[in-house]
Amino acid sequence: MVRAGVEAGYECAPNIALVKYWGVRDEALGLPFNGSLSVTLDRLRTRTWVRFDPALPSDQFVLNGAPQSGNPLRSVSEFLDNVRAIARVETPAFVRSENNFQTASGLASSASGFAALAGAASRAAGLELPPPALSRLARLGSGSACRSLFGGFVEWRAGTRADGRDCFARPLFPPSHWPSLVDLVAIIADAPTKPVRSAVAMQRTVVTSPEYARRLREVPRRIRAMKRAIAGRDAPTLFALTIAECDSFRLVCETTDPPLDYLVPASRAVLAEIRAVNADAGSAIAGYTHDAGAHVHVFTTRRHANAVRRRIRAVAGVEKVLALSPGSGGRPLGGRSR
Repeated sequence: MVRAGVEAGYECAPNIALVKYWGVRDEALGLPFNGSLSVTLDRLRTRTWVRFDPALPSDQFVLNGAPQSGNPLRSVSEFLDNVRAIARVETPAFVRSENNFQTASGLASSASGFAALAGAASRAAGLELPPPALSRLARLGSGSACRSLFGGFVEWRAGTRADGRDCFARPLFPPSHWPSLVDLVAIIADAPTKPVRSAVAMQRTVVTSPEYARRLREVPRRIRAMKRAIAGRDAPTLFALTIAECDSFRLVCETTDPPLDYLVPASRAVLAEIRAVNADAGSAIAGYTHDAGAHVHVFTTRRHANAVRRRIRAVAGVEKVLALSPGSGGRPLGGRSR
């Protein structure tokens, strides 16, 4: 039962995919063509509070203190419709959300945002959803949101059912599994926001990229190999696989018609610098990846973190480098009665 006037909160972190999902077989349900692997990050957080209130004329959404309209409000309202359908209510909601990092720039704010919204809205609606059901709900807002509910290393299984009930994320290893793993995030100065929403861009790739079918064949093998590397904390193997996966993802984007290019010169310079770092070391001591944005994630270990960070920071156009670790999953926050 919806607890009218009671505000419920939830906090989630963004995740970075080591194996990407790109393209869905069912747009309404957000069912991907391939599974994926990710790492949930520490320090970067989205906090969201939801209050269902029959006195409201319609849904309202405030992001980082600014009232939202247009597509942002529409996306939140459409997601809330899923919660209302489960709870069997029609009550409008007031949503406020805060990110402590840049929004819509390739740092997975949609993942942490919709994961936090799923947790907060379901609690405000009086729902007690088990983890698979909460993951399925978050997936309806943003595919990668289904992974941000869990900490550490997470697998999202694509599933095969048409109704999507077997399509949800699950934790593989906790953040403590690999304490020496470091994610150095190269924040690119003046990084542009995405000109095309990922949900639209990926379907364009599915239809037009001549490389897409080959990528789908490669992904299951890459996931299996990455899971073995993570289980054994095999850094050189994981980093080499991460680079190969990122290059594969970028290839299908660049061969989309018209091409999708999320990188800027500074981003590409970071990729080149990591290749040089590995060549100088004679093995893969670092591995890069990026999502649909200009910022670059570079995985390495604490042993090499300072040296790799200096090399990245020296690249022209890199504003700063964040040092992150595998982080915890989502958690409830206190709300208040109105």
